[in-house]
Amino acid sequence: MNTPIDFYFDFSSPYSYIASEWIEALAARHGRTVEWKAVMLGAVFQAAELKSPVSHPIKREYSLHDFERSARFAGVPFAIPSKFPVATQNASRVFWFLHADDPARAVAWARLCLRAYFTRGVDLGDTTALAALATEAGLEAGAAERVWTDPHWKDRLRQANDAAIAAGVFGAPFFVLDGEPFWGNDRRPQIERWLESGPF
Repeated sequence: MNTPIDFYFDFSSPYSYIASEWIEALAARHGRTVEWKAVMLGAVFQAAELKSPVSHPIKREYSLHDFERSARFAGVPFAIPSKFPVATQNASRVFWFLHADDPARAVAWARLCLRAYFTRGVDLGDTTALAALATEAGLEAGAAERVWTDPHWKDRLRQANDAAIAAGVFGAPFFVLDGEPFWGNDRRPQIERWLESGPF
């Protein structure tokens, strides 16, 4: 039986957003499913002793340009949010809350948040905006707030970060396919070839 593709993503990562728009269809064409795993790049970067590319002046302008170019190349709507990056731990905690009961609903939440942030500029770090998205997703706003302030779901996200670090994740998007790691939205051709013909 074909194993799922692990898809590690961060809600504030433009490349994660772009990858989220193609990974499911690509996997399905080859009889695979996708295991979505929300992580915090801050925790991952810290473990790997890395910094975000946009935190380096020499990389920031290139990165902002490449986000837009990569989205155009993928045919994905995209607009750099006016506030970027933002804190997204609350969105991630809601993801893991939903995932515990219904992974498909968690994926729908992830898609909603990623699209809201990277096409409409909805600030996922703003609790009022996030509560409105929760309502849009069919989750009562007060219930969502209880989730992201609950120590249990805070710990669940920490566990997800620790598991990702243990799996060798150091950026997002990060894919693990048949035990093989692929980092970055631009690894799509290699992932596709692997799915078509196996290891190379």
